[in-house]
Amino acid sequence: MPIEHHDTGERISRAVVHNDTIYLAGQAVAEPVGDAEKQTAAVLKKVDELLARCGSSKDKVLFALVHLSDLAHFDAMNRAWVAWAPKLRPARTVVQAQLPKAEFLVEITVTAAQ
Repeated sequence: MPIEHHDTGERISRAVVHNDTIYLAGQAVAEPVGDAEKQTAAVLKKVDELLARCGSSKDKVLFALVHLSDLAHFDAMNRAWVAWAPKLRPARTVVQAQLPKAEFLVEITVTAAQ
């Protein structure tokens, strides 16, 4: 099976496809502004766009790993998540993590079927 790389930069690819599975690198907002709900909505929009370029959609998400800068943002993140896909129930893990910039409140990594 071939391995496809999408949006490849100097160090990483934003998406890799292998064996009909799509692996997205952690996605964060381009400009870290707004609260956790707004940032989550922006990140999920990026996820939608990447999945579409790889021949998939949010309906085929298998797993999501959500990194929050502070677990106090959990409810705000969930509001954006439910608004994004009210019937989507993939496996999901939410953890608190130190993100690359202090302004980043959320980063989401997704695995999806193609």
